Amino acid sequence: MANSWRHERWDSLRLLTPNWQSRLPGLRYEGLDPDGYMTVAEVTEFIEHFAKVSRGPVRTGVNVTSVRQADDGYHVTTSHGEIRARTVVIASGACNQPTVPQFKNAVPASVEQLTPFDYRDPTRLPDGGVLVVGASATGVQLAAELQQSGRPVTLSVGEHVRLPRTYRGRDVLWWMDASGVWDQRYDEVDDLTRARSLPSPQLVGTPERTALDLNALASMGVELVGRWGTVRDGHGLFSGGLRNVFSLADLKMERLLDTFDDWARTHGREGEVGPPERFAPTRVPESTRLQLDLRRGEIRAIVWATGFRPDYGWLDVPVLNAKGQLHHAGGVVDSPGLYALGLPVLRRRKSTFICGTEDDAREVIDHLARYLAARR
Repeated sequence: MANSWRHERWDSLRLLTPNWQSRLPGLRYEGLDPDGYMTVAEVTEFIEHFAKVSRGPVRTGVNVTSVRQADDGYHVTTSHGEIRARTVVIASGACNQPTVPQFKNAVPASVEQLTPFDYRDPTRLPDGGVLVVGASATGVQLAAELQQSGRPVTLSVGEHVRLPRTYRGRDVLWWMDASGVWDQRYDEVDDLTRARSLPSPQLVGTPERTALDLNALASMGVELVGRWGTVRDGHGLFSGGLRNVFSLADLKMERLLDTFDDWARTHGREGEVGPPERFAPTRVPESTRLQLDLRRGEIRAIVWATGFRPDYGWLDVPVLNAKGQLHHAGGVVDSPGLYALGLPVLRRRKSTFICGTEDDAREVIDHLARYLAARR
């Protein structure tokens, strides 16, 4: 239970959502710090408590090795035996395996390479410089932690989502929730494929509700370089054009803040929040390196914060596209009686957050119940 939180998270990680947004059917956060952010241990405990409260027939320590179609539904092979099921809900998530580019094999052997699944804390890395690749939530958090440990850090930046931690006195995710942005449905999104592939926003959960954008990292001393394109003769080659990348992220943030302001004004909520804010543009370095010689010893470790992908190696049903993603419409998979939960923008923009699970689950299970009823 809560296996990924037990074994695949670094020590200092906290939820990006404030505690008051941690809610599941019949269970809500009731602690003394509603505006704080749960630690790894607290998330694990919360999930364990939900299993007890829901009284569901949860089987722990069981690995599913195969799901295949059968005449009356599906045949599920597990480490504890076989299960016959008329319907199956895939709730294994979208972050089962780190995504790392193929050119990692061209990195000199003297440079240690890690993914967020391997990383626990700075002390487990070799002394010396660290190259963090990827500037989503994972990348900026690890870059900050490593820089604060005394290591020189270089951050390779590609497309990213910039957000302030707080806006007009409220957590930015309060705005996402209250304004209805998170409730936008998958069938209302203009470019659903793109929406489902967006990187996680540059946020960190700290008691101080600290903002952690590229300006904050640069102020700490983190060196910013462009997107890593390839390795050639032991050199890491990076793209230019950081100015354009920064400008696009800043523009999208400003548009979102405009949406929040419009909502507050039209719904009479101006008196509950502070005045509108705008934030300094992301500072472009005076000069950026386009390559790093990985053989010189300047970089001793690379942390690949380049995203994750689901693992469907056990799913023996032809419902995956060429990229290994499920064919589904709002969680209804392209195989009768097969469903999914917990994927990005499954039915709403909040689908992958704890507070977004309940609404999605109710609608998916309603479809499942109607499917079973029609076949009685």
